[in-house]
Amino acid sequence: MQTRRTFIATLIAASFALTAGATSAFAADQVIKVGTLKLMHGITPYFYDKFTPPGYKIEVIPFETPTDGKNAVVTKSVDFGTYGLAAATLGGAAGEPVVIIAAQCNRGMAVVARADSKINTIKDLKDQRVGILPGSTQEVVILDRLKQEGMTIKDIKPVRVSFSEMASALERSDIDAFVGAEPGPSIAVGKGVGKIVEYPYSTPTGTVNMVMTTHADNIKDKAELIKVFLKIHKQATEYAMSNRAEFVNMSVQKLGLPAKTAELAAPNVELTWKLDEDWIKRAKYYGSQMLDKKQIRQLPDYSVFINSSFVQQIK
Repeated sequence: MQTRRTFIATLIAASFALTAGATSAFAADQVIKVGTLKLMHGITPYFYDKFTPPGYKIEVIPFETPTDGKNAVVTKSVDFGTYGLAAATLGGAAGEPVVIIAAQCNRGMAVVARADSKINTIKDLKDQRVGILPGSTQEVVILDRLKQEGMTIKDIKPVRVSFSEMASALERSDIDAFVGAEPGPSIAVGKGVGKIVEYPYSTPTGTVNMVMTTHADNIKDKAELIKVFLKIHKQATEYAMSNRAEFVNMSVQKLGLPAKTAELAAPNVELTWKLDEDWIKRAKYYGSQMLDKKQIRQLPDYSVFINSSFVQQIK
């Protein structure tokens, strides 16, 4: 009888040990919170699960605007956040603890006009209502393009519109054109409402667009986590770019896009992760344009604002 009781007690103890072990293992998973925008060129984080090593778990948090994403990094609501270079530069110039640790994407922009309009060039935007999101990378780019054409913001009628609303605003004729981010341009073109005026990559900023950032404290306190994360980011980026069908499918699933719209937008999106000398040069030029246009009072301290040391360690 004693033997039977001992046997049952042993089974119960073993069961508790297994349960406790499983609970402990589950609790040990470190959650990495990543903020991203509801845009096609912000889709990379949704591929992270494929490359996340044991002991870690990815939580993706979508944001509507670049400023929301940047503020989440500043307040440590997320561990890493991707959004436009403009929002990051605004934060860095204001002394906020934002550090660029990798690139996220190039391209992804377009100047779009109503399909039935006579707007075919940047110069044709004169006196037209143009949807622009203040504080976005696209804002600085279009101001630079206007300057190249001998124009200023005073030559157009800027209208504040979020990226997700631009195609709808164009369809309703609330605006005559917009400077958008994918998939907005492709939604407008796919519906037959809009036409591409140009892809605004001819300025010295080139195709630079979104960045991956973290809080400055993490550079000192969580260096190993940054290395783990950036390896995931690199692998996910290269996978998505090598598997365009899955890139399109993920955009359909996470953004609710029609497949044809995602396929139309995909060629205008270059997911990336590298921070090379050319990229940094273009990012600094971009900052100089923000300063010139008095969007910032001073340049960020680039010696700490852009930290390429981590991506250089990735193999």
